[in-house]
Amino acid sequence: MQSLQESGFVEERKARGRHRSIEAKTAILKATLQLLERKPLRKVTADAIAKRAGVSKATIYKWWPNKSLVALEAYLAGMTERVSAPDTGSAETDFILQLRSVNAFYTSSLGRLFCQFIAEGQSDAGFLALFRERFLYPRRDLARVMWRRGVERGEICEKIDAEIVLDLIYGPMIFRLLAGHGSMSDTDAEAIVRAAFGGLRRTNRRSEKKEKPNGRGSK
Repeated sequence: MQSLQESGFVEERKARGRHRSIEAKTAILKATLQLLERKPLRKVTADAIAKRAGVSKATIYKWWPNKSLVALEAYLAGMTERVSAPDTGSAETDFILQLRSVNAFYTSSLGRLFCQFIAEGQSDAGFLALFRERFLYPRRDLARVMWRRGVERGEICEKIDAEIVLDLIYGPMIFRLLAGHGSMSDTDAEAIVRAAFGGLRRTNRRSEKKEKPNGRGSK
């Protein structure tokens, strides 16, 4: 039977092992972010990541099957850190502030990788599926939270399809990012949200009696 002392030694070794694993994983993601802010995705290699992180390439492949997925996780970590999820008490203001922070991220050296991920997905269906699963869907979930708060507060008509409106709010920014034909400034972010909310606000639906035609003309 294992003594208490031996048991403690085993647990301590496991704890040290977990700690080292967390440190190594953090170092890999940090190194990947640093490289991605300087080079295009296709020029960043697993060897370069391993060298900058101070780990072996085998350590990288312990958690990720290829460097594109390392890059995706690093990208998500960077975006989560830089993009806000406000709760101001106003859905319209929340979306304006959030879209501004999203725009600021996408116009940064790291944020511009979005276009490269989309390009990578055109020749790698598996990567594109993971991109949707790990990036697109979680980001939309956060936006839905802001949307639901607006509906619950009575700011937004509950009958409007949230998925369509999220595309209306974020679609112009993504199109400008990909096509490069327009500005992505704070002013533009506000204008996009104001335009969308112009048709979203819940109106006061008091029943109004319409005057019926009486054959003598209306007053």
